[in-house]
Amino acid sequence: MKSFSYLALLSAIAPCALAGSGVDGVDVLIDIIQPQNSYPQTSDKLIPIAKPAKAEYEYVIIGSGPGGAPLAANLAIAGHSVLLIDAGGDFGHLRERESPALANPSSERNEVSWGFFTHHYENEERALKDRKLTWLTPDGKFYSGQNAPEGSTVLGNFYPRYGGLGGCAEHNALVALLPSKNDWDTIKNVTGDASWDNTAMRKYLKKVEKVEYPLPEGTEGSHGHDGYLSMAINPAGIPAQDVKLMSVFAGAAKAFGVDNSALTAALNGAVSYAQENSIDYETGLLPLNLTTAMQDAMADMLVWDMNNDDPDRDTKKAFGRLPQHMDSKNFRRSTPRDYVYDTYAAKTANGKRKYKLDVALHTLATKVLFDTTGAKPKAVGVDYLFGESLYRADPRAIHTEDGGVPGTVKATKEVIVAGGAFNSPQILKLSGVGPKEELESFGIPVVLDLPGVGENLQDRLETSVNAEFPTNFTRILSCYYLAADGDPCWAQYVDADNTAAEKGTYASNGVVMGSFFTSSYSDDGEHDLWIGGFPALFNGFYPGYSSNAATVANKNWWSWLVLKAHTRNNAGTVKLASTNPRDTPVITFHNTYEGQTKEEADKDIGALREGMRMAVSFFENIPAIDGAASVFWPPKEVRDNDESLDEWIVEEAWGHHASCSNKIGADDDKMAVLDSKFRVRGTKGLRVVDASAFPRIPGIFPVLPIMMMAEKATEDILGAKNPGHCKPRKNKNKNKLY
Repeated sequence: MKSFSYLALLSAIAPCALAGSGVDGVDVLIDIIQPQNSYPQTSDKLIPIAKPAKAEYEYVIIGSGPGGAPLAANLAIAGHSVLLIDAGGDFGHLRERESPALANPSSERNEVSWGFFTHHYENEERALKDRKLTWLTPDGKFYSGQNAPEGSTVLGNFYPRYGGLGGCAEHNALVALLPSKNDWDTIKNVTGDASWDNTAMRKYLKKVEKVEYPLPEGTEGSHGHDGYLSMAINPAGIPAQDVKLMSVFAGAAKAFGVDNSALTAALNGAVSYAQENSIDYETGLLPLNLTTAMQDAMADMLVWDMNNDDPDRDTKKAFGRLPQHMDSKNFRRSTPRDYVYDTYAAKTANGKRKYKLDVALHTLATKVLFDTTGAKPKAVGVDYLFGESLYRADPRAIHTEDGGVPGTVKATKEVIVAGGAFNSPQILKLSGVGPKEELESFGIPVVLDLPGVGENLQDRLETSVNAEFPTNFTRILSCYYLAADGDPCWAQYVDADNTAAEKGTYASNGVVMGSFFTSSYSDDGEHDLWIGGFPALFNGFYPGYSSNAATVANKNWWSWLVLKAHTRNNAGTVKLASTNPRDTPVITFHNTYEGQTKEEADKDIGALREGMRMAVSFFENIPAIDGAASVFWPPKEVRDNDESLDEWIVEEAWGHHASCSNKIGADDDKMAVLDSKFRVRGTKGLRVVDASAFPRIPGIFPVLPIMMMAEKATEDILGAKNPGHCKPRKNKNKNKLY
């Protein structure tokens, strides 16, 4: 395709996103309901829309994300009647959901995008300095940037969540990493419950995992091989076909202290051969047979298994490929949604449903019901509303009228809340469980005064270093990102005759490797910084960000993302905006100096400064093969001054791993919402199993820890009476794309 065709495609699909993001920041005006493609789902293997089929179940689970979905399947396989409730539908076969490369577009798909607007700061003066801030314009559009039209109203910082079956595992970047040793041991030490010991927790990785990437000899026993979650790595040949991309990778390796001589020699050799044989590598891809030496060099440079069980895993500086929850045949996203579907659809030999698992979609849980006649309030059911787009994080939701058909379902054993860091505290508070003063201010009858509900909210701090190259990355040059029919990258991806790297760009999330290291500000010596990058422009979230991150017109950007793990700030809050369950809560993170002492905030900011300087050095060490990078974000005058860079971080840092708002804690901690078995303190028959349960944000990417948490909760609920639930689950049809 010629460049004018790319521009025409982009103009037709996302006209408001053409403004893009430049050196002065975001400047995007976009419709609330964005134009998008209308491709049907690639398979009809979907759970139909339905409200609860029965009036009573043993277990009712609210929320189908990485916590609730596997827990529901596990309990059903153990023989129990289970209802899994989700306010969205089943979009498990959207093209954007299936391809690892289309994670960003997936998060802004109208059918599944829940767009929360959060607040990094309560202080308005500080909040207004964020160059990604989003406003509602007088004519009903979203504007993000520093030049809002007159009369616009501040909304906050866009925080996309997945509003459908499977939760945020359906639209994330697929990175599935174990948390650090101290993440699990902290819970053990706080609660005195030895079952949270780091070594003991690894058995839950084995239960969920179906490892499909090469492991170092002798380490196979440390992984799972029959779980519901396929785990693979990006085919090395995909980046190796792009000379520019490999030069960026070589520069990062050199700056990180990794010997890149073999890779550079292989890269130079491939370029020389291409030049001598008139092979176009400047606007095309190297033939795969020319990349073998580069792939071999990459294998020697990269740590193959970032989920290893070495004692020094969390402290040793590492440059490695990233395990991802996808299969190694079709390179299709693998998630708990698939596990739920397989369990729901399973049949006995005579064709009857094998398990007592019902899934209620388009069903918004509005309240947990309690029997208050006993010594402790006991959860006995859930009120709900049945209807599409009822929750007002959905861009299609109606804000001027209340819709939905009300209903009630009973739970004879337990209600389990698994709505995530924002929605779980909201549903608890609407049900009368939370800080007494807040509940009374809304006229909500207090079932239990539990002051920690909605407190302790935490997130990562993340920034980016972005650069522009004089020529394009050839790896993505032919991709339309589904902006029009005939996308050659999609055709290559789904071609059944293609294997591994032959499947091309859409078989990879685009992140060749991750750099794991410890800043000088780490309290425990464990990794607290991660850098990963890809050929796109990404400097945070705002409505329309995905159209700018990967476009059909612009192919010469590169973004290094710098992620600060083990952030110290736990001052975030989730508070009710109203008693209407359709309304989103007020979410305030109180970032950096607003939520912690200057001494502690200085450490987090200082660590990110070190990470950003490392990312800049990645660009500075790129071998002179295909043009130098021009770093524009942050600007040079900011990058070169510590004080200016620190202020930039305070203004620009974002997060997308919200957690800890219903924390597990010690018996004598009045702010602890849960005990070590996920039970809501002071109640019976009520648990919370999701990201909100962590006392501190885990690891670097939380999706795998949440799935492991769901396995532990299964054991805690069933105990020793049902040992069969721990047997490996085999899903014979797991890897079929259609």
